[in-house]
Amino acid sequence: MLVIGREVGEIIVIDDDIRIMVVETRDGVVRFGVDAPREVPVHRAEVYKRIQEASQDKCGAASRAAPEARHAGRATGTAGSRGRTR
Repeated sequence: MLVIGREVGEIIVIDDDIRIMVVETRDGVVRFGVDAPREVPVHRAEVYKRIQEASQDKCGAASRAAPEARHAGRATGTAGSRGRTR
């Protein structure tokens, strides 16, 4: 893990297109601003964990479904979530 000290208003750059700015520090809480491309998901860790758990629950339910129900979208050529935009 890289540990970087930053002051309010300073920025960390990741790759060429992700920027993290320290917006505020107050009472031991640091607020960040994240500027990233729309296709890059950015979540707090606890939200990401819930998303992953929901995804696993959904996959588990799909694997218990009848085989014809699991593969119904393939016949129509649906892309699922791959082509989504925000």
